[in-house]
Amino acid sequence: MAKSVLDRGLGEVDRPLLILAKRTVERKKSMSSYAHPEVLVDTQWLMDRLDDPNVRAIEVDMNPEIYQNAHIPGAVYWNILTDLLLPDLRMNLDPTNMGKLLSRSGITSETTAIAYGSYPGTGALIFWLLKTFGHDRVYVLNGGHQKWVAEGRPLAAELSDFAPTEYQVKPPDANLRVLQPEVLASLNRPDSVLLDVRTAEEYRGEIFMMNPPVGEERGGHIPGAVHLQHTLTLNEDGTFKSAAELQTLFASRGVTPDKEVFPYCAIGGRSAYMWFVLKYLLGYPKVRNYDGSWNEWGRLPEVAIEQ
Repeated sequence: MAKSVLDRGLGEVDRPLLILAKRTVERKKSMSSYAHPEVLVDTQWLMDRLDDPNVRAIEVDMNPEIYQNAHIPGAVYWNILTDLLLPDLRMNLDPTNMGKLLSRSGITSETTAIAYGSYPGTGALIFWLLKTFGHDRVYVLNGGHQKWVAEGRPLAAELSDFAPTEYQVKPPDANLRVLQPEVLASLNRPDSVLLDVRTAEEYRGEIFMMNPPVGEERGGHIPGAVHLQHTLTLNEDGTFKSAAELQTLFASRGVTPDKEVFPYCAIGGRSAYMWFVLKYLLGYPKVRNYDGSWNEWGRLPEVAIEQ
């Protein structure tokens, strides 16, 4: 007579399933320790809502062909270069542009937007961008496209089109940004931290915005900036590290909740990601994204840089 699962020894049980179940429980427990776990959704949550007309997955990348035949079903596509950036690579914070982008994507103020991409941090960038324009129903897919594919979830060859809407966005929220004059004024202030989240090579000035550098571009970092590469906040599967791990990581660099933190990177995307981690996962009260970032600072001949 065949034994039930309860009667069998552990060696006869499907170990991979047990390991997966254990990891799922651990991840949910880890997520619950964040300051605002409600801003994250996992792959199963999205899987269960692929046919929900009020949920819109937003895939963001430089080229839709990066994931040819491998898009999350029902996702719309935003091109980083043409939809989100200006020709000089600054963030396009024109309300008219964002209104057209959301309208083209069939999104209303009541739509639940789920952001993800191929690059670690893309979802959090879109979270910052939509929050900046007053869209409250935006969430980050924890693990992004990487985790979705690794779990063998369904994929589609085509990106989706939806009936356009008439989205009226709000003016950009100045409380989510910090501008260059205030960054300059914060240098050497003990109650503030400039957080460079680029790679070590960028921080040292070995890699430029453009290689070779163009125009007035210089390599290096803002004087006194603390370096912490944004990918250090992620697990190997693309999900966020636990709150305890993140707290230890930031504390090791002197980035503590009592200080005002200004993250920056090359064009404001990776720093928007770090803004999300600090503000929503750890609950830091005083964080603003310097979206001008090195693209702006490195071209100003009158400001100091370090290498």
